Amino acid sequence: MRISDLSRQSGVPVATIKFYLREQLLPPGEPTGRNQAVYSEVHLRRLELIRVMTAQGRLDLNSVRRLLTGITDERMPLADLLETLNAVTTGSDNLMPSDSHFMTQAHADVDRIVEDAGWQVRTDGASRDRLAHALAAMRRLGCDCTIDYFDGYVAAADQLARRESDLIAPDHVDRAAVIARSLLLEQAFAAMHGLAREHHVLRRVGPVPG
Repeated sequence: MRISDLSRQSGVPVATIKFYLREQLLPPGEPTGRNQAVYSEVHLRRLELIRVMTAQGRLDLNSVRRLLTGITDERMPLADLLETLNAVTTGSDNLMPSDSHFMTQAHADVDRIVEDAGWQVRTDGASRDRLAHALAAMRRLGCDCTIDYFDGYVAAADQLARRESDLIAPDHVDRAAVIARSLLLEQAFAAMHGLAREHHVLRRVGPVPG
């Protein structure tokens, strides 16, 4: 298909497609003449993946580039690719600085959570740091919860991650699908958590007047 057909089928403007081509976020088409090329379903799928990452995942183009590089690099272990996803979605640059005392306690709590759950994960992972910052911020704001409070969260997270990993075919890992699914399932769970929270808060305290 021509670039105009690719634009029409994908819903992405031609100017944006050309930008992605220049930035090498999209592989070049097959040349058919001077300044002419044809594109395929591969390009359609890549455009949809970029759209998911930018529009729904709200990732910047540098983060998208990191993920696309990992997706196409078969030498990168899948666990490392997923850690890249954790890193770009965590937004470590935007994490609120916390008092070292609170962070020391929080990291110890995260270590205990991971150990009790039996999770074999890297000690310097982005998700581990994100959780520590959340726990430290809760303590700093006085909305502390004991570690035992998180038992239900740990069980739910473990069950959901197990179900998600069961969708990966060991004999043929579609790395793009793994990343897109992981990104979208996390958003879906956050949305369902929000709906459930609204339901239970309204049952507990009633609707807000007015």
